[in-house]
Amino acid sequence: MAGGDVAAPREKKGKKHKKGRRLGIRIDMTPLVDVAFLLLTFFMFTTSMSRPQTMEINLPPQDIKVEVGESNLLTLRVDQKGDIFWNFGIDLPKKLDRAELRKFLKEKSQGNPKLTTLVKVDREGRYSMLVNMIDELNLAQIQRFSIAPLLDADKAILARVQS
Repeated sequence: MAGGDVAAPREKKGKKHKKGRRLGIRIDMTPLVDVAFLLLTFFMFTTSMSRPQTMEINLPPQDIKVEVGESNLLTLRVDQKGDIFWNFGIDLPKKLDRAELRKFLKEKSQGNPKLTTLVKVDREGRYSMLVNMIDELNLAQIQRFSIAPLLDADKAILARVQS
């Protein structure tokens, strides 16, 4: 492991004392390296790697058109600030509090089993707003929903409602 070279004591000559030679110390690092690699491999093999949480979204082909009745279409619009507005068909949108969103979605989906939800999110908003909306739809157990960008016509409708 470790070793030291010890010099032989010098004979004293007269009254002068000379200091002895320094001891040469030599440490064998091999066992330390072995233990370090053993610990490294142990922690690599025993640590469970966290997998990223993903959500599978199946996108339909571009050429398919689906007709939905106005009474079965719930439109949720999320503006740049994160405010949520809802309406059925061509009615004027109404503001919805984020805390009441899940309860609102559950009520509407239980009242209408053919409900299709259209989520329109402003492109200038944060990505987390879209993820939160999809999470709320999943927690409310709504399986039929579609995602679309918030168009200028939608922004004009929201501006008219807010003023």
